[in-house]
Amino acid sequence: MSIGTPKYSAEGSTGAEAATRDPLTPGVKRWQLRFPRSLRTPLGFVGAAILLIWLIVAVFAPLIAPFDPLAQDFPRLAAPGSENLLGTDTLGRDVFSRIVVAARTTLPAAVFVVICSAVLGSVLGAIAGYFGRAVDEIIMRIADLVFAFPTIILAMVIAAALGPGLKNAIIAILLVSWPSYARVTRSLVMTARSSEYVIAGRLLGFSAGRSLVREIAPNVISPVVVLATLDVGSAILTMAGLSFLSLGAVPPTPDWGAMISEGVSQFAAWWIAFFPGLCILTIVMAFNFIGDSLRDTLDPHTAQEVGETTS
Repeated sequence: MSIGTPKYSAEGSTGAEAATRDPLTPGVKRWQLRFPRSLRTPLGFVGAAILLIWLIVAVFAPLIAPFDPLAQDFPRLAAPGSENLLGTDTLGRDVFSRIVVAARTTLPAAVFVVICSAVLGSVLGAIAGYFGRAVDEIIMRIADLVFAFPTIILAMVIAAALGPGLKNAIIAILLVSWPSYARVTRSLVMTARSSEYVIAGRLLGFSAGRSLVREIAPNVISPVVVLATLDVGSAILTMAGLSFLSLGAVPPTPDWGAMISEGVSQFAAWWIAFFPGLCILTIVMAFNFIGDSLRDTLDPHTAQEVGETTS
């Protein structure tokens, strides 16, 4: 093997092994789309099935919701029945319709904030791990400052300072979520930069950007993807917590956290808070199942360490 064609190590070549050589055209890589092994496990299958159901609900919410989620056309605090499947709230709005429509807000917002957090944290962590010294100190001390406060408390402070609203809630969660990705990426980059193929690239005159993107990134993506999948559930919980405290979506926009907050003061009307809470439970459980399965597939060393620790 020539020094100009770096080869990834067996431990970190998960991202690079997705491409296979085309036998008809030697030297040309052909990408293959395969069904993930992680979803073939019981937990992965259950999580994927639940997530698929919620995605269908979010996409076709206007068709699934039987009534206008904002219309106050029914008796107040009506119990679940044939007309109102999950009952009505304190203003006479159909709870089922509001839950279905709220999925269109909660799921895209949670996925968006996790993607932004993963990109921001990974970029900052890669810069800190690759260059080190003063750059590393500055970035990681800022991350430590964020870690010094509980996530929900700091998110509450930021959201309260920015004002209620879904956009401000997303910004607040983004600002408190990126340090975890920065730490993971930094540790992985610091390990990979001392590898032989990275050192060979430096000797050939590769720039820092090329070395990070083409040589180090394929060995860093898998753990970040696993962490992001697990973090979607945490983002949903944090967003629901902010809405519960009236710092998230502004009424009358349907939101699961706001619906739970409304149901807390109505103990007799248990359905107002129970069904939105059940929705949060199922979607968070689905992402956790998928994240655990992806970890076992994409990051087997971490899964083995976790198993040894818990045993």
